Amino acid sequence: MRLNSIGKAVEEEWLKTPILRPNVGLDEYVVMPNHLHGIVMMTDCGRGVLRYAPTLSRFSSPSQTFGAIVRGFKSAPTKRINRLRGTPGQPVWQRNYYEHIIRDERSLHRIQQYVDNNPQRWHMDRYNPEAKGQDAFDPRLEGIA
Repeated sequence: MRLNSIGKAVEEEWLKTPILRPNVGLDEYVVMPNHLHGIVMMTDCGRGVLRYAPTLSRFSSPSQTFGAIVRGFKSAPTKRINRLRGTPGQPVWQRNYYEHIIRDERSLHRIQQYVDNNPQRWHMDRYNPEAKGQDAFDPRLEGIA
């Protein structure tokens, strides 16, 4: 994938994740024209340690959860993309995300290969509008994940 300015913004923000969240490590990733695949490793999760004040609403999300990590990541490139496009406040990402817990080395290796090979399968993606020669991360595409 050749990243355009929007794809580069997504990649730069993705790579900041472990800097902003020391309990997170990154493994294989690829920025695609309408989504991102990445392997996130959460360390020092503090099992048994309450990571937020008990006085918070039960609807508050602790900052160390996977959902909080995804939300935090999506926020930064959204602001940059909207600045680049001149579209303040416009949604960029789909509402949710797909996750899979990797439980062993065999599964990790299989998923690493899937991520690495994803650009070669782009021609078969149902959301690809015949993207031959198109720069990666075209913001006009739906379903950015």
